[in-house]
Amino acid sequence: MRTSARSLLAAMFVPAALAAYAACGSDDENTGKIAPAGTAEAGAGERGFEPAGQACTSPARCYLDPAGSDGGAGTQLAVKGTIYCETKVENGYCTHECTADTDCCAVPGECRTSVQQVCSPFTNTENPKYCFLSCEDEDIRAAIAANVDAGGWDGGAPDDGTAYDPDTYCRYYASIHATCRSSGGGRDNRKVCIPQQ
Repeated sequence: MRTSARSLLAAMFVPAALAAYAACGSDDENTGKIAPAGTAEAGAGERGFEPAGQACTSPARCYLDPAGSDGGAGTQLAVKGTIYCETKVENGYCTHECTADTDCCAVPGECRTSVQQVCSPFTNTENPKYCFLSCEDEDIRAAIAANVDAGGWDGGAPDDGTAYDPDTYCRYYASIHATCRSSGGGRDNRKVCIPQQ
């Protein structure tokens, strides 16, 4: 009888305590950083927070501006370059044309986290080039450093935070379905996070 009473109390108390804890929020709320895609924070879709890399069927579904007059229903951000839906990626990949890395994240609202983007051709074409979420070594280190103090993924390092796995990084920061791979951009090849679904 005692065991069943304890089990009943635990079954009632634990979920209530967890719900109260979750409702309180975290100390990270005032840091100005949006939590990475591996968390359940509001605003993160299955493909993370960034407009780049979101699933699409046409360019009209990409880079929607949540602060637009229609609340993001159709107003697009005025990114630097023509918006494009890359259909060679399963379920599409929102991106836009660029000529240099600085064309990516060039306008307010285009990049919402510390995940860097790179300008690269895709699948062995020289032009045009597009913005992709980066998984190059220096960009991974920078994103981990920017987010680890806010409780983000530390790269899997047990001691000094220097070890990391690019695929885990892509799954955590870009999309739960992403892996780090070559952009296939010929001599301008870059390492980018590409969703597999």
